[in-house]
Amino acid sequence: MVAVEYDEYGAGRAEALHARLFADLMADLDLDIRYGRYVDVAPAQALATVNLMSALGLRRSSRGALVGHFAAVEVTSSPGSRRLAHAMRRTGAGAAAERFYAEHVEADAVHEQVVRHEVVAGLLADEPHLEPDVAFGVRATVLLEDRLADCLLDAWRAGRSALRRPLLP
Repeated sequence: MVAVEYDEYGAGRAEALHARLFADLMADLDLDIRYGRYVDVAPAQALATVNLMSALGLRRSSRGALVGHFAAVEVTSSPGSRRLAHAMRRTGAGAAAERFYAEHVEADAVHEQVVRHEVVAGLLADEPHLEPDVAFGVRATVLLEDRLADCLLDAWRAGRSALRRPLLP
């Protein structure tokens, strides 16, 4: 997990820090990059997956479920990022918007293999009794991501924003 997180933190390069890349993506999309700016208007479904990660990370007894969550995110990230990078390019969103997702195509393909073969397999080799917890973490993440997708797609199909209320200037 440390090797994957090292990449997320830019592998020692400040300009490659994924939080920095995300802020640059937001700027390309003319969004406010101030910390927490959109939390009050985000639908609950948008916060649920991150809240799950935080809740699981707070207790050592939840480490199996946390690894399952981590695996679900890393295994599914690369294909979605490829589609989003293409969408950013197709819509002219900007170089930084495209770069954020393009970075995740290759990196997360590698992360997927590390997570499958070293993190999950390593944990279960050492602690096979955690297999149901890992499965729970995967299922919980998929459930929450599906709920977010439903929320966003319902809003899109209805021609409205998924935000809880309009943004104030």
